[in-house]
Amino acid sequence: MVTDQQLKTGTTTIGIVYKDGVILASEHRATMGNIIAHKDVQKVFKIDDNLGLTTAGLVGDAQLLTRYIKAEVELYRLKRQAPMSVKAASTLLSNILHRGGGAAGYYYVGLIMGGFDKEGGHVYGIDAAGGAIRDNYVSVGSGSLFAYGVLEDNYKKGMSLDDAVDIAIRSLNAAMKRDSASGDGMAIIAISKDGFKELLEEDVRKRATKLGIDYPKAAR
Repeated sequence: MVTDQQLKTGTTTIGIVYKDGVILASEHRATMGNIIAHKDVQKVFKIDDNLGLTTAGLVGDAQLLTRYIKAEVELYRLKRQAPMSVKAASTLLSNILHRGGGAAGYYYVGLIMGGFDKEGGHVYGIDAAGGAIRDNYVSVGSGSLFAYGVLEDNYKKGMSLDDAVDIAIRSLNAAMKRDSASGDGMAIIAISKDGFKELLEEDVRKRATKLGIDYPKAAR
């Protein structure tokens, strides 16, 4: 039996700011020690039409926090008749983490909050202690070192959506080649003034092929 304390998403998650919004991306693998426990794990969650969250760490903690912040954001929208800003959502989530909780007395997670508001696109890396840092690009998880190598060399401010998606694919590919806890496909989401949109797997596969990347076979 796989317990929440055993099941961790040794993973690669990415947030990128582009000209008109943000990209959030991850692969699909969840591990239990040296075992690949699942091959189709959701790690990028829709929080609102303008907000998304990537998760790494203990699956139970990540899912619980996702439900918490989603409920708070929905209440905010109902009360204010307006969406919550990316900064406010990141600060709220940071405060929840800082208070502690979770399976181990604290939340064993690494998160990226990304989204679009009246000030544009933003991504925040959020650690288990509640620290939140805004940046143009962020990677969290066991494969993040490899992803950062691609991001550092290729990121440019004001880049197009197409360029940002290609960099996300290349970054995930680099991580999946060298990090055994990352693999089994890619999830890529764009958030802009047009809302929260996930790229179809077939479109991601075609882009990867065009970039000379061998996209993994479907796990399902």
